[in-house]
Amino acid sequence: MNAQERIKELVKILNTANYNYYVLDNPTITDQEYDKYLRELINLEEKYPEYVLLDSPTKRVGGEVVDKFAKISHKIPMLSLGNVFNEEEVRDFDNRIKKAGINPEYVCELKIDGLSVSLIYEKGILKSGATRGDGVVGEDITHNVKTIKAIPLKLDEPIDIEVRGEIYMDKKTLEKINKERALNNLPLLQNVRNAAAGSVRQLDSKIAAERNLNNFIYHLPNPLDYGIKTHYEALDFMQKLGFKVNPANRLVKSISEVLEFINEYTEKRASLPYEIDGVVIKVNNIAEQNELGFTAKYPRWATAYKFPHNDVLTRLTDIIFTVGRTGQITPNAVLEPVLVMGSTIRRATLHNEDFVNSLGLMIGDIVEIHKAGDVIPEVKGAVIERRTGLEKPFKMITECPICHTPLIKKEGQVDYFCPNDNCPARGIEGLIHFASRDAMNIDGLGEEIIEDFYNAGFINTIPDFYHLKDHKEEILALEGFGRKSFNNMLEALENSKHNSLEKLLFGLGIPGIGSKTAKLLAENYGHIDNLMAATKEELLEIKDIGDILAESIVKFFKENRNLIDKLKMLDINMKYLGVQKLTNENFTNKKFVMTGTISFMTRDEIKALIEKYNGTFSESVSKKTDVVIVGDAPGSKYDKARELGITIWNEDMFKSIVDTLDNN
Repeated sequence: MNAQERIKELVKILNTANYNYYVLDNPTITDQEYDKYLRELINLEEKYPEYVLLDSPTKRVGGEVVDKFAKISHKIPMLSLGNVFNEEEVRDFDNRIKKAGINPEYVCELKIDGLSVSLIYEKGILKSGATRGDGVVGEDITHNVKTIKAIPLKLDEPIDIEVRGEIYMDKKTLEKINKERALNNLPLLQNVRNAAAGSVRQLDSKIAAERNLNNFIYHLPNPLDYGIKTHYEALDFMQKLGFKVNPANRLVKSISEVLEFINEYTEKRASLPYEIDGVVIKVNNIAEQNELGFTAKYPRWATAYKFPHNDVLTRLTDIIFTVGRTGQITPNAVLEPVLVMGSTIRRATLHNEDFVNSLGLMIGDIVEIHKAGDVIPEVKGAVIERRTGLEKPFKMITECPICHTPLIKKEGQVDYFCPNDNCPARGIEGLIHFASRDAMNIDGLGEEIIEDFYNAGFINTIPDFYHLKDHKEEILALEGFGRKSFNNMLEALENSKHNSLEKLLFGLGIPGIGSKTAKLLAENYGHIDNLMAATKEELLEIKDIGDILAESIVKFFKENRNLIDKLKMLDINMKYLGVQKLTNENFTNKKFVMTGTISFMTRDEIKALIEKYNGTFSESVSKKTDVVIVGDAPGSKYDKARELGITIWNEDMFKSIVDTLDNN
């Protein structure tokens, strides 16, 4: 598909989504999917401006206006905000402001998950309430706005004014409504955003009144008309008029403090009574806002940081099978690339045949995925209602995808195995595992390089890693390998010889032994010789070691004594080195927070030092915090610590304590 055709396809997808969401109150794709498609379209339009369509959603701010409500024109357009998704993009936003010759203060605000509203007052009396609509013309929802108790019907002053904010529904309100709807066999409201939007777009205001909606006001479109020079002053001004303004808003002096605010509310997000999906960042000074101006779609002086999504939807395009180091066959989901918590996901394990069948997955399904433990992408299930009839059923293979040996399924187990010990895939996977980060951590030896070395005959067994120096000229002749990368690889190999025993045990690929069990065995036996001499009965005395695992360990060392002897001859460490637990009255069992910059240590070094002495490092200040370490240019954490009366260490005090540790 060429660029012009893809642009047409994206415009159709996004316009259909806008119509379903804004007109029919029936969202058919998630915000994550919408953001992904919109960003792709923006990038293509910037690259190929000759293909931009007149009905492109990038030319519009919102959705289509419904005919069942009267229309209200916005005197000042209600523009939406551009989005940023990580720290780098937040800093890029700051750099663009500074390149314009501005050294800004920012106001950080929570991005409430609800429906934008414009409120107009004449002589202090509420005249109208309108939705954003397409940014120029919105829908008249005055009759429903009047039912929201947080919105004043009369202001404290007889003033003509327009203010803008967010109508939302509290989490507990949604929970209560859904309990009642379930009892009455009514469909449940999907989430707080859809619930709020659907409520204010009811013809009958009684329905809106029953929904117990709420509101925060966050924007004054024309502050200079009231002699107001900063956004933060505008928030205070609107609050004094009687509007509900979020108390979590914060004036900050630097982008570092912006990032601290983001980190703080990333932690607090779940405990808030309402849903937020990000943080809005605005230049505080109104004159600077006007100097920066607007693009066709967004203000240049503000942006919205969107929280990484734990759960997203994407398409399952295929299911492929891989062979592990033990011969285990694993089905894997091939996914349409999607951003999950800051990283692009293309694959996810489906574990085994039973797992796939339990989810009822079909190739072509829209599936929900998330990161288990915020690390491993995992498929949670299919969105059945999104099926088109073109999906294909899953079918388990019967032969090894590499060597075509018929698969076997061991009694009492759910996994299929390739029984061929000489299957090429098993050899490569075992070598990749040995060099991986959680095993021997041999930097510079990734999957592709190991596959190349395996195919070239440089590595066939684990000891061959430590003879790569003998293939120097051949390796230097390979594409992408220079003397520096070769020497770095040899250094990494040499460093791996000094790993603690648990790293080696995990790297050996003993069936059933994960990193935690490897650590458990290393702690209990201290040296590999002791472990090799252990009987099944002795192993069973260790907590978490069962019958099958004990048999696996005994069998492995019985069959691989020659391998262990070869590794000993290569000076690979066979002892458990452990980590010495240190105590110190200044650190042990205390909770620390850091703000600002310490000149003689990095943030990571300070965190490591605290944890070395059994202290805890946290990102936010609370009543449970024991000490706040304050460096140069501290943020709001310093003020919070002073308010709570928490012990504060400045740089000089912290250095004197660290020097005492060094002397010991």
